[in-house]
Amino acid sequence: MGIVAGLDSSAGFTHVVVCDTDTGAVLREGYAPHPVEDRATETDPQAWLLSLGEAAADGLLDDVQAIGVSAQQHGLVPLDASGTPVRPALLGNDKRAQVAAAGLVEALGGKQAWAQAVGTVPSSPQPLAKLAWMARHEPHHAAKIAAVVQPHDWLVWQLLGRPGRWTTDRGAASGTGYWSAATETYRPDLVEMALGHQVALPDVLGPSDSAGTTPEGLLISAGTGETMAAAFGLGVGAGDAVVSLGASGSVMAVHHEALADASGMITSFADATGMHLPVVHTSNAVRALRGTAELLGVQGGLEELSELAMKSTPGASGLVLLPYLEGERTPWLPHTAGSLFGLRRESMKPEHLARASFEGMLCSLADAMDVLRARGVQVRRVFLLGAAAELPAVQAMAPMVFGTQVVVPQPAQYAAIGAARQAAWALGVAQGTLSAQAPPAWQGAVAQVLEPGEELAAGGAVRQQYAAARESVHPGAFG
Repeated sequence: MGIVAGLDSSAGFTHVVVCDTDTGAVLREGYAPHPVEDRATETDPQAWLLSLGEAAADGLLDDVQAIGVSAQQHGLVPLDASGTPVRPALLGNDKRAQVAAAGLVEALGGKQAWAQAVGTVPSSPQPLAKLAWMARHEPHHAAKIAAVVQPHDWLVWQLLGRPGRWTTDRGAASGTGYWSAATETYRPDLVEMALGHQVALPDVLGPSDSAGTTPEGLLISAGTGETMAAAFGLGVGAGDAVVSLGASGSVMAVHHEALADASGMITSFADATGMHLPVVHTSNAVRALRGTAELLGVQGGLEELSELAMKSTPGASGLVLLPYLEGERTPWLPHTAGSLFGLRRESMKPEHLARASFEGMLCSLADAMDVLRARGVQVRRVFLLGAAAELPAVQAMAPMVFGTQVVVPQPAQYAAIGAARQAAWALGVAQGTLSAQAPPAWQGAVAQVLEPGEELAAGGAVRQQYAAARESVHPGAFG
């Protein structure tokens, strides 16, 4: 038996898990918040190191042989020739680069050109758009940039003792806007187009590669982004999709190839195993439930809204809610608003509106899943993540709306677990006990499994009712 650690440096905290290399069992854990304000759009990278030191205190890493690093995606750490940040790191939630992203789309000749070049259309979170923003608004900083890395790259570099090279992995590289998941190559010409000059970019490591060893002799694996690490920690594979229920929503699935998408709805990430993770985002998920709870004056939060919804029946007595409350990304309707359909005397009851909010949220995510299915992505099982996944109404409606088996994993630090699993893989390859083509077969996530059952036909009717309402207001929204 060996012992490895996985650390997840997310937007607001660091989690560290220490795991058994053979089974993946979590032996101990550590946690620390980042010393930065919530919703900050930039920060000193040293804050991540301070948080890591606190999370790994009191001998947490004793006897650990290897470490894997997962970190927040789309962050940009611009470095000068000495490896010192030229300004605070720009984080993924920074929206200042929206205009810069639009300018990049036009500069290359449109969305189709970008889809062919790197598989994704520029957007404000991407490091490429941030570089373009810096070139325009902070030229004094932009001129000093000699190398560009992301949060997990920077942390790996620090753990290794700041060597003379930077490394990253396929997953993190695929979110930059200047690395193609299809060809697995950089497009340095796009960096020069955005920034005005060339910079050093990290070497892209394979899933089971090692980035090196620390001065103390600990092996450090390639690392990856949070999304890829969480998928690896969950143990998802071909035929699996992961639906995330936050304020906004996302659907990602494991696929055998990168998907170039000129519409901009699909973001073509690489995963942590050598496969691909196409992702489709929605702007509205749990925020639609919270808005409905406020409208109805529900005092008991989402739990009470769920109880109320269960008093209604599939189809909510004909009531349909299009949950486009903050505009929408899928379909691309950035300036639209939500809509309520089917108001009749018999449908004007709190329980029907409550149910319509759940059905609307899930139908919107099913629309996003269909974007992937239309491109040949197989979905035979859906992993449902987020606190709302525990609500009885979600668990009752999700299998019938998605039309497939739904798995609700027990809450755990899956990104940190995925990082630890990657560390175990790299360690096994280095020791000659594991193949570079097959990761360690850790026990899967403890989960509740929900089947569509007899309400599968009712789910189809709910989706038809929803699609009819959507088409009446936004005809041809999905092309």
